[in-house]
Amino acid sequence: MRVFVTGASGWIGSALIPELLGAGHQVVGLARSDCAAGAVAAAGAEALRGDVDDLDVLRAGAADADGVIHLAFDHDLSRFEQSARADARVIGALCDELAGSGRPLVVTSGTPVVPGRTATERDESLPGTPPAARDANARLALDAADRAVRSSVVRLPRSVHGRDDVQGFVARMIDTARAKGVSGEVGDGSARWPAVHVDDAARLFRLALEEAPAGSVLHAVADEGVPVHDIALAIARNLGVPMASVPAAEFGFLGPLLSVDQPASSMLTRQLLEWQPTRPGLIADLDRGHYFDQAVQ
Repeated sequence: MRVFVTGASGWIGSALIPELLGAGHQVVGLARSDCAAGAVAAAGAEALRGDVDDLDVLRAGAADADGVIHLAFDHDLSRFEQSARADARVIGALCDELAGSGRPLVVTSGTPVVPGRTATERDESLPGTPPAARDANARLALDAADRAVRSSVVRLPRSVHGRDDVQGFVARMIDTARAKGVSGEVGDGSARWPAVHVDDAARLFRLALEEAPAGSVLHAVADEGVPVHDIALAIARNLGVPMASVPAAEFGFLGPLLSVDQPASSMLTRQLLEWQPTRPGLIADLDRGHYFDQAVQ
């Protein structure tokens, strides 16, 4: 299968390209710069120059592909609404191009916030929460199943971890702890984060492309809910700094994320696609030490 991937040079894209190539697919990766194009080519894929604001390039990439995986998203929380609107335009353009073809489209979203219990693939986030905006975009893709697009959504958890993660939320917690000399938690640290290793997430994206029925919602979740306390404790242990409860404001945009409980299950996903995470969980990955040899860039 010839697969068009947006966000191909990003954190998850860098794991997805070898996953797809290893399964015998050809990959065309959207690249917005010479640096990104070089990274895509070095990974063994073909680079298509352009960015997600150029809908004509996106349509051309989709038209020339047997399937599309859309990963690209601006995760800067200071302009989240703007990013969500841009993402809606991208998904709409891809759906229009693929309509009537039966080809697969896999888009990305986040696991929902469901107060008081563990979220499942059947849930959506509370209105007004950041994941809710991405839920609305995901519905655009899922609705395209009625137009003969084999669309599916892979929801990613709060933490997607692995060796080369330098900009994810855990990496930023480590950078903050290093700068302040203390590993912090908000309140008692009881808020839970779902998590997955990037390699396991990449495998789920491939399975969704190959096998997911139209209209599927999938959770790339290995750890259902790791308490922030346990994450902060692992950071303290590996950095050799004390641990303390600190005000959410000291974490900037991370503060609210450290205080909101967001466990999620992937039971339905595992049953549907026989996906089974095999890579280390979040705490085990932290204790491997590679996070503490690098800094946020």
